[in-house]
Amino acid sequence: MSQQKVYIPLATRTSQYIMAEILMTDALLSHYASYENCYREISKLVFQLAEKEDLHNIHVIANDKLPVVRFHTEAYCFQTAEQILFFYNPAYHEAQNLFFQPDYKARKLRLLFLATGKEIRANAANFHSRVNAVLNGVLDNLPEQELRVKVRDHQHMAYDLFARAKGEKKTYGYKLRDIYQRYKSRKCKLPEDHSSLAYVTVSLPLSRRLKQSVLEEEHTEDFSPLYQFLEDKFRSAAAGKQLHRIAMVANGLMPLVRNSKFEKVESTAEAQMIGFDPAATDTQFVSHWDGRNLVESVHFLLVAGKEDYTEPGYGRYMNQVEAALKDFAEAIGLDPERRELVLRFHQHISYKR
Repeated sequence: MSQQKVYIPLATRTSQYIMAEILMTDALLSHYASYENCYREISKLVFQLAEKEDLHNIHVIANDKLPVVRFHTEAYCFQTAEQILFFYNPAYHEAQNLFFQPDYKARKLRLLFLATGKEIRANAANFHSRVNAVLNGVLDNLPEQELRVKVRDHQHMAYDLFARAKGEKKTYGYKLRDIYQRYKSRKCKLPEDHSSLAYVTVSLPLSRRLKQSVLEEEHTEDFSPLYQFLEDKFRSAAAGKQLHRIAMVANGLMPLVRNSKFEKVESTAEAQMIGFDPAATDTQFVSHWDGRNLVESVHFLLVAGKEDYTEPGYGRYMNQVEAALKDFAEAIGLDPERRELVLRFHQHISYKR
């Protein structure tokens, strides 16, 4: 098998969503009778234009909450104080929603487009082009021009690292090309001035067996030995495969990865922001855990650097990541036939328009 490709299970779940953030100005709001009227009128315009482009899962967010998108066999969403979590299956689920509070002045209006269909990755460039057509129509029809807009394209692939051990033999080879180059070859031109990031996340539930194998006392209030054990094994496995940008988060917060060269990294009450500079050559390790608190799951992250992308894609890098995670799993005693370790490969690109 070619090391330029990574061979992953046919059952891999793929998803894509694009978020356009429009900065809400007093000048724009002045054209409407109320905040609610503004949000309803713009969302109506968005939904009409999206329908023309055959885009069928659209959400307009006017409460400054951050959208988080996940695969699920059932479609539903729920809100926390800071986030809106969307669960959906791209093959089946459609929706049109507006999220707002009538008297709340949103800092940004977020237009969220979820890709639908069955060939998500193959059709990613086409989806991006259709979303841009909607954005062009929205911006052309707003009563104020020269509005500041940022576009973020997120693509995910998720699969069980131990699928083969469970009898799943069928795989497909991916080169995992850079989004900019992949879109360019599909006649979808993105601005040269953009920020991109590729990384892997893995969430490890802290099983009773794992806790008992490390912690000497069953009812201890100090979980530092457990976290230190996992951190040491993870760092060792990553170093063994020359992976130099990694993080471990075990503080109950959801990790969100950002390119620290282009974006301000600030954590919140619900999200642990983690900044990495893909262009920096030094080793970058970030750790967030508190030995006094036991969490349900520990999140591990591996971020690709500039040197990790070799034409034709991230295939070689992903083979290194898989090998490192298998070494890590073996070091902490995970049984591949009984346990599931879901690996999520993320590719992001963002730009201003």
